[in-house]
Amino acid sequence: MSPRAMLLALAWAPLAGAAAWTPLAAATELPIFDAHLHYSHDAWDMLPPAAAVALLRKAGVKRALISSSGDDGQQRMKALAPDLVITELRPYRSRGEIGTWVRDASVPGYLEERLQKHKYAGIGEFHLFGADADLPVPRRMVALAKQHGLFLHAHSDADAVERLFRQWPQAKILWAHSGFERPENVRAMLGKHANLWCDLAFRTDHASGGKVGAEWRKVFLEFPDRFMVGTDSFTPERWHTIAEHARWSREWLADLPRDVAERIAWRNGEALFAPAR
Repeated sequence: MSPRAMLLALAWAPLAGAAAWTPLAAATELPIFDAHLHYSHDAWDMLPPAAAVALLRKAGVKRALISSSGDDGQQRMKALAPDLVITELRPYRSRGEIGTWVRDASVPGYLEERLQKHKYAGIGEFHLFGADADLPVPRRMVALAKQHGLFLHAHSDADAVERLFRQWPQAKILWAHSGFERPENVRAMLGKHANLWCDLAFRTDHASGGKVGAEWRKVFLEFPDRFMVGTDSFTPERWHTIAEHARWSREWLADLPRDVAERIAWRNGEALFAPAR
């Protein structure tokens, strides 16, 4: 399956000698910055905002970067838990716009209206691939992000990420799912772009049985300040996996040196999104 096909399908549907620390200690001590959550229109009735906030707190989530389709969902959560919720703005008013927004001339006006009304940390998560990044609507989105000093949270292939940087070389891009690229390709992109960070949402290839794969270990140790974990609650049902995902994340992070694990678990997110708080 091609990277683009994999991305679209999923959209729908230690250093040797380092001091050891146990998975049990990780489970009881390590906070989580969840860098990839959605609280969209189809979740609001099933899971009211207070219940969504309670799920995050119970899971030990210290902070969460949340978007929604439409934009009211994460705003309701933020009103209840401003210490917990960091908001970002999606270009979608409903889930069905994932594949159409790049050619929808009404999207820039919607983004402008919401940016006048609320404060955000970023624009995204949006789905954008290849040459579509150079279409007028995505270009206007990038211009708005630049105007407001916002992150771009891109569910994209490497080609689209490159095009975004060409439009705005100083952009700060959070690469959703690390583009579902192989670790050596993620490493190459991080080496090339100092303002590129990666969320690991919906990836399972980097760890198995509480152990980090050798190739991913190399990337994590080389770029410990460039990764964050994320759940990706792209369907309402995924909200009920947040605690399990946090537990699993702590388990594999315990296979890394403690300082690296802390960075990926929460310190990177805290540092990057501090201004938004």
